[in-house]
Amino acid sequence: MTLIGVANAAEAFAQTAGGARGGLEGILGNPMILLIAMLAIFYFLLIRPQQKRQKEHNRMLGNLQKGDTIFTTGGLRGKITNLDDTVITMEIAERVRVKVNRNAIGGLVSKGGEPVPEKESSKESSKESSKE
Repeated sequence: MTLIGVANAAEAFAQTAGGARGGLEGILGNPMILLIAMLAIFYFLLIRPQQKRQKEHNRMLGNLQKGDTIFTTGGLRGKITNLDDTVITMEIAERVRVKVNRNAIGGLVSKGGEPVPEKESSKESSKESSKE
């Protein structure tokens, strides 16, 4: 049997078996519907959570004050001694001060000497990992 013969046989089988497309096969066979579904999945699983984290990080950067203990993305941890619009001066040891860009701040360790409460999601994940 040649390749053309196989293609003709497959086409004839499809016509006799299915006839008119309908139901779920007709909907999922449409490439436009699949493309829209893929975009929706990417939005809800990748784009939206990243935007949410970025918004929380920007809010945290806007609420920084003198005396807060922070850490940088490079791993330095220290207390804020001075704030500017783009530069933060932090004391990493006694009389050792470092200037870092505001966008290099990774997070907040404590707010004015009091530890920052953990988020509910991180508490739940730590409980689940300790049970295992």
